[in-house]
Amino acid sequence: MKSKKLFLVVATVPILMLGLSLSSAWAKPSKCEECHAKLNPGLVKDFNRGKMSKKLTCKSCHGKGHMSADDVDKVKLPTISTCKKCHKKQAKQYMSGKHALGLLPISAFPDFAHQQPKAFIDGQKGCNGCHNLGITDEKVRETASFRKYYKYGMDCQNCHTRHAFSKAEAQRPEACNSCHTGFDHAQWEMWQHSKHGAAYQTDTKAHRGPTCQDCHMENGNHRVMTSWGFLALRLPESDKEWMGYRATILQGLGVLDKDGKPTARLDVVKAANLARLDKKSWDDERARMQKICEKCHSANFARENLKNADQMIKASDKLLAEGINIVKDLYVDGTIKKETNAATFPYPDLLTFYEVNTPIEEKLYEMFMDFRMKTYQAAFHIMPDYTTWYGLAKMKESLVEMKEMAKQMRLNAKK
Repeated sequence: MKSKKLFLVVATVPILMLGLSLSSAWAKPSKCEECHAKLNPGLVKDFNRGKMSKKLTCKSCHGKGHMSADDVDKVKLPTISTCKKCHKKQAKQYMSGKHALGLLPISAFPDFAHQQPKAFIDGQKGCNGCHNLGITDEKVRETASFRKYYKYGMDCQNCHTRHAFSKAEAQRPEACNSCHTGFDHAQWEMWQHSKHGAAYQTDTKAHRGPTCQDCHMENGNHRVMTSWGFLALRLPESDKEWMGYRATILQGLGVLDKDGKPTARLDVVKAANLARLDKKSWDDERARMQKICEKCHSANFARENLKNADQMIKASDKLLAEGINIVKDLYVDGTIKKETNAATFPYPDLLTFYEVNTPIEEKLYEMFMDFRMKTYQAAFHIMPDYTTWYGLAKMKESLVEMKEMAKQMRLNAKK
C-alpha cells in the first residue's frame, strides 16, 4: 500500500511541474504567438520567460496593425515612449542621463560617419551597435537624422535584452560589458581586474564588491552621468597650467579656434553633454560620487582617490597636448599638406579619428582615443595596471615615436 502511495506521489510531481511550466510559459496566449512560435520560437520562449508576459501581450508594445504575414510593415517598433507608459519614473531618469544622448556624437559628425561602410553605421555593425540611442518615439524614429540608422534600435532593450526584458539581467555587471569594453572604453576590463571586481566575482552571493550599477545607477537610478564626461574635459579650469593643456586639446577637437574662441562645435559638445561646461554641474556629480564611495570607504580615502584620478587626467592631457602640437607644427611648416580652410587648421582634427593620411596622425589618434582614455578611466576604476601599461606608458612611447617621425618627415621633405 505504501509503495502504491509513493508511486502516485512520484508520478504526480512531474505532471504538476509540467502543468506549472506550461501555465507560466503561456501565461497570456495570443494569436501572435501561434504564428511566431513557428517562425521565431526563441523569441516567443524569451518573452514568456519574463514577467511582462504575465500582464502584456504582443499588441501592448507592437500595436494591432500587424496581424498576418500580409501586413508586416504595419507593426510598431517600440520606443522609450512605449516603455514609459508603465515605467514613467525610469524613463524620465533615463532621458536626463547620458545614455539617451548616445546617437548625437555620430549624427553630429557626418564627415566621419559618411566615410564608413554603410553596414558599419546603418547596419549596427560599428559605432552604431552601441550608439543607436535616444529614440524617444515614433516621430523621432522617422526623422532624417535617425532614419538612416539601424531601424531596430531601441534604448531600453540594450540593458533589458528583448524579449525577456529582465530587470535581474540589467542589474548584473555583465549587462554593461557589451558596450563598455575594448579600445576606447575598456571599463569592463578595468573593473573586472580591479579590487572592486575581484571582491565581487569571488563572492557574488554576498555582493562584497561594487558593480557598475552600484556606483553609476545607485538605488536603480536610470540617470547615468559622471563628473568628467566621456572626453574628461571641463570648463572653467582654475589650474592655469592644466588649462593650457586643455585649450590645446579643445583646439584639436575644433571646439576652440586657433585664437581660443568658441566654434560651432561647442554646440555639439553641449547637445551631447560630452563635457562639463559649468562648475556647478561638475561639482554636483563629484559630490554624488563622493557619497557613493563613502558607503564603503572613509570620506578622506574616497576624496583622495578621486583627486588622484583627476591628476592622472592632467598628466595625460600634458602628453596629448604635446602630441597635438607636434602634428600642428608639421601642418604649419608644410611638411604635411593641410587645407588652410579645414575646420581645425592649423591644429589636427581629432574628430576625424582614424580617417587620416599619415602614420604620425594615426599615432596621435591612438594617443587620444586609446591611451589617454585608458590612463584616466583606469584611474577612476582602480586598475593601476591599465593606467600604467595600457595608458601612460603607451602615451610616452607614442611621443618618442612621433618626435622621431616628425624629424624624419622634415628631412625627407627637403630632399
